[in-house]
Amino acid sequence: MHYSFIIPVFNRPEEIEKLLVSLSQLVFERDFEVVIIEDGSDLSSEVICSRFRESLTINYFYKPNSGPGDSRNFGMRQAVGDYFIILDSDCILPKQYLKNVDTYLSHHYVDCYGGPDAAHDSFSSLQKAIDYSMTSFLTTGGIRGGSEKLGKFQPRSFNMGLSKKAFEQTSGFGKMHPGEDPDLTIRLWQHGFDTVLIKEAYVYHERRISWKLFYRQVNKFGKVRVILNKWHPSTKRITYWLPTLFCLFFLAAVILSISGNLLFLSLYLLYFIILFIHSSIKNGVAIGLRSVFAALIQFCAYGTGFLKSWIKITILKQEERTAFPKLFFK
Repeated sequence: MHYSFIIPVFNRPEEIEKLLVSLSQLVFERDFEVVIIEDGSDLSSEVICSRFRESLTINYFYKPNSGPGDSRNFGMRQAVGDYFIILDSDCILPKQYLKNVDTYLSHHYVDCYGGPDAAHDSFSSLQKAIDYSMTSFLTTGGIRGGSEKLGKFQPRSFNMGLSKKAFEQTSGFGKMHPGEDPDLTIRLWQHGFDTVLIKEAYVYHERRISWKLFYRQVNKFGKVRVILNKWHPSTKRITYWLPTLFCLFFLAAVILSISGNLLFLSLYLLYFIILFIHSSIKNGVAIGLRSVFAALIQFCAYGTGFLKSWIKITILKQEERTAFPKLFFK
């Protein structure tokens, strides 16, 4: 197979440089293509891309801003490969990444795969804490960290492979962001394509983020899940309510503690202690403390976003673009 890496970028030239360095160091015997799509950025990555033309087969495109999903589709239409590997610009690849992907697909071909993300040793304490919260089995069931089911897996577009055939039959990503990747996965299933997790195809996901940005990002995840449930009713799961219930019961536990009933608050405290110990063993005490805070933000952000969206979409019957116009690109 001929692989084409598809990478949209928006005002992140310093991230592209790190990613291209890691791509130039991949251990792989065959040539591959790198397609960079500049999505209407003010800070251009073109000069940085030009520096790698001797070490990589790289094609750079500039287009008006239309969102990451549409930019990925644009890149796949320009690419010459028959298998696309879609990455976010804030990822760094280990040297064996493409070799691991190719080995798996050579023996167990599938038209779409996803890989987990991990924290590199060079990441900041904040990045490592957020990575733990996003990938740990104790917080998300490991949906990004490799603990999830290998089959019927929903790939995330920060680290995702898609065959040209599957792209052409589904027309790729939609205009919603975030949420465009699970929407595509569900449509792939409807077209008869399989998806899997390749655990060895992990990336280092260097999120450029603050606590405030983390809250906003996960809050959007909660909002789009209700929209996805509306579009694809067969995918509804009671588990999507868990972060909302976590927040509501936590609030109730705090209120009860004021009147002297500490039982329920003690259960939350026990959970956070377990979380702290587990993260501290993996990452150190300082990151363990931050991981507890990251998990609390994650649950509250997703839970409140989901509840707000459920009220607007399900109860008030608002059209999704009217209810949340900032989640959609024109």
